[in-house]
Amino acid sequence: MSSKNKKKKSAAREWLDALVFAVVAASLIRWLLLEPFTIPTASMEKSLLVGDFLFVSKMHYGTRIPKTPLQVPLTHQKIWGTEMPSYSDAIQLPYYRLPGFADVERNDVVVFNYPVEFEYPNDLKTNYIKRAVAVPGDELEIKDGDLYINGELAMKPEEMQFSYDVLTSRMLNADFFADYGINPASFMALSDGSGYIVFATDLVIDRLKESPLVTTVRKRIMSPRGEDRIFPDGMKMGWNRDQYGPLTIPGEGTTIELNADNILRYGSTIKNYEGHEQVEIRENELLINGQKVDSYTFKQNYYFMMGDNRHDSLDSRYWGFVPEDHVVGKAWFLWLSLDEFESFFNKIRWSRIFKSIE
Repeated sequence: MSSKNKKKKSAAREWLDALVFAVVAASLIRWLLLEPFTIPTASMEKSLLVGDFLFVSKMHYGTRIPKTPLQVPLTHQKIWGTEMPSYSDAIQLPYYRLPGFADVERNDVVVFNYPVEFEYPNDLKTNYIKRAVAVPGDELEIKDGDLYINGELAMKPEEMQFSYDVLTSRMLNADFFADYGINPASFMALSDGSGYIVFATDLVIDRLKESPLVTTVRKRIMSPRGEDRIFPDGMKMGWNRDQYGPLTIPGEGTTIELNADNILRYGSTIKNYEGHEQVEIRENELLINGQKVDSYTFKQNYYFMMGDNRHDSLDSRYWGFVPEDHVVGKAWFLWLSLDEFESFFNKIRWSRIFKSIE
């Protein structure tokens, strides 16, 4: 039959073919190269702002082969607008990552799967974004809120924030704080009416101190004592968000003696992320598949992630190390930024568009 006699595709069929092609192309780009991500919380402010839209590079660290291949294209955990799972975990593939052109380096801003969300497969856990403040082999310690890596004061991101008590001579309004670049989500009144808790950078705090309406400014640093939510056991270790460690970050090939202290520090990591069928921790012993183990060699690299908003970040201080097989990619650049507290065209933060992420 000649090509002239072939039946021409209907308009509906052409639209369907175009849609299928677009979905396949978008899925491949999202899997292999770039994935869009939105900043949903203030944990990285002011480095990254709520309402920032960015691209995550899968290429830098190497693209992961999907662990859960049976999934509706362009979804993550749920089918859009429903509570229906978008995947089946009937097939789970072993972890493998294509070659990348960089390793996760100290101070990279990284997107990863939230490690302790155990109800989902690794690659379908919620995406988080933090800064990799420590990499395998690093010894991390926090003293009075200051981060030290291998005994030296760590790099401080230019836009890093802490929380402060800002005492004032009278009540202030949102316009006052807006003049200092402090949005309504970054301050709250103290219960006794004496002032405000403010999340801000050092530069903003220095400006606030010059205001005649501000009488006292104090950084909210916790004194040395245990905090019950802290990893691995804040109360037993006597650690909190501002007084933490020292703690060494494990990596592939790192061998540790499984004494009582190391079981406390690393036992949950071995149990949850090293791929063993059965790990039991009882008092000062660790058993793998029923056999007591006196030393252990880690199978993969781990990272310690922290938000740049140091007092408003749920990070590795609270839930522990991020395994290499949970790393999604490197935060690369912003393509849009919207301010939730503005309206119409003022919502767009024009100065942030196409800004690279450091």
